[in-house]
Amino acid sequence: MDETTPPEHLNPLQRFGRDVRQVRLARKLTQKHLANATGYTNGYVSKVESGTLLPRPSMKFAKGCDTVFGTGELFAGLLQRIEEGDHPSWFVPYAHLEGKASRILDYSTNVVKGLLQTEGYARAIFRSYFGHEEDEAIEGKVAARLRRREVFERDNPPFLWTIVHEACLRTVVGGAEIMAGQLDYLLRAAASPRIKLQVIPFSAGAPAASTRPFTVLRFTDSRAVLYTETRVGGRMHDSAQTVDAALDDYDLLRAHALSPDQSGALIKTLLEEYRA
Repeated sequence: MDETTPPEHLNPLQRFGRDVRQVRLARKLTQKHLANATGYTNGYVSKVESGTLLPRPSMKFAKGCDTVFGTGELFAGLLQRIEEGDHPSWFVPYAHLEGKASRILDYSTNVVKGLLQTEGYARAIFRSYFGHEEDEAIEGKVAARLRRREVFERDNPPFLWTIVHEACLRTVVGGAEIMAGQLDYLLRAAASPRIKLQVIPFSAGAPAASTRPFTVLRFTDSRAVLYTETRVGGRMHDSAQTVDAALDDYDLLRAHALSPDQSGALIKTLLEEYRA
């Protein structure tokens, strides 16, 4: 990044890096000092300041900058706004709640849930949805989707129960190689004690409940919300009657799905088909 480049010609990460550098210099600190204080390397700080760190600086680093510089929550807030900018505005409220949920119950009908997508699968999805956008914008969306996995790195991560229709596994997104990587990741994810995965096979016949994907988030204070999407955006529903109806649907879907072991066996079979 050229220091003479006008701010309006910089992308969000470059502007973030320039701000970090300007405040660091104003505080008369070296990159080494900032690196040591935040727990990162000189190279990491250098890439942040040049706007070349991919997918983007961590929130831990941003909060560390605020502590070292005495800037309150300035850099943490800047990074948060960059991250939100990579999500559609209607998805941001859900993303915030997903990061706080204690249990996530999801039903996917056409594509694998974003929280369980691989980088290649997510990139293929976004290139299909947003083929008119620049590569940089696509990569920002991919990075934002992958960062959602950070909920599983919390001290008390959520429990995820996901039911996927067989159509999700057979719809070829990005080609056979990408699908093989996606199914392999699902098998590894399902091995986690915090994740339960079931497949509804085509042989189950007509859907036992909803034919649309949906997600129920539950929280430690007993609250629960239902999230649904349409072509024009997502909606949050928090009325007890609506959430209870969705939970009833979820129980029906679980009853008609393959067991976790049977689901894993089906995924393995499909994985071998993609590899072949």
